[in-house]
Order: sequence, then C-alpha cells, then structure tokens
Amino acid sequence: MPRIERTADIAWEGNLARGAGTVSAGSDAFSGLGYSLATRIGAPEGETSPEELLAAAHGGCLTMSLAGELSAVETPPGHIAATCRIVMDEVPGQGHQIVASHVELVVTADGVDEDGLRAALAKADEGCPFSALLRRAGADVQSSARLG
Repeated sequence: MPRIERTADIAWEGNLARGAGTVSAGSDAFSGLGYSLATRIGAPEGETSPEELLAAAHGGCLTMSLAGELSAVETPPGHIAATCRIVMDEVPGQGHQIVASHVELVVTADGVDEDGLRAALAKADEGCPFSALLRRAGADVQSSARLG
C-alpha cells in the first residue's frame, strides 16, 4: 500500500468556553462542520466533536479492513454496518484521555458463518491502523461482529 496523507482544515474563534470552530476535509468531502466545547461535553446540537470524528475514522477503517479479510477468503461482504463508540475520561495524573473505542459490526456476506466472521474480524482488527494506534495509546479497543 502506498504512503497515505490526508489533510483537514480547522479554524477556531474565541476562548475555550465561548468559542467555536469548524472542520473541513481537504478532499471537500465535508466542509464547515461546527464544533465547540459546549457541544463537545453537552448535547451535540447538530455539531461534531473530535471524539465523533475519531469514532468515524476508527469505524471506517475497521469496516474496510474487515471487507478485505472477508474478500481474501472469497466471502466478500454485501453490506457492513458499524457503530463505533469513543470514550474520553479523566485519567488520574494525565487529564482527559481517550480510554476506549468499541466497534460493533453487523455483516451480510454469503458463505461466511459466525466462526469465519470472528476469524476475519480478528485479522481485520489486527490489521487496522486505527485499532493499533488506539491500543498503543493505552485505550481499551474492542470489536464485535455478527451476521445480520
């Protein structure tokens, strides 16, 4: 696989408590996603957060990795739905840290059974760069998959 580089443009205006920012993809896939401290720690109110973007990145990476593993054993998926939950919490002596990422996947794939799906998921998780990054950072990374 070639070296991959992507960019995002981020802007922030004001102080932490009352300020707000926007995030835009360098690819123009999304533009002007709002975020603020109030919507990060409270109700999202239609805005995003760094944790939500990380959840999307980890879930997206793991679904692609699982699709590759299932395809490698000639049971390519028809559909994969994933939900990723990122948990940030106060860690004594370290401040707020990402402490967990839990990904739940529902897969439709002809010719694969639950055991085959578990084996493919284990390989996919091992090969997912975001799973590896989060584990190296000390986060509890868990993934589960079921046929749907």
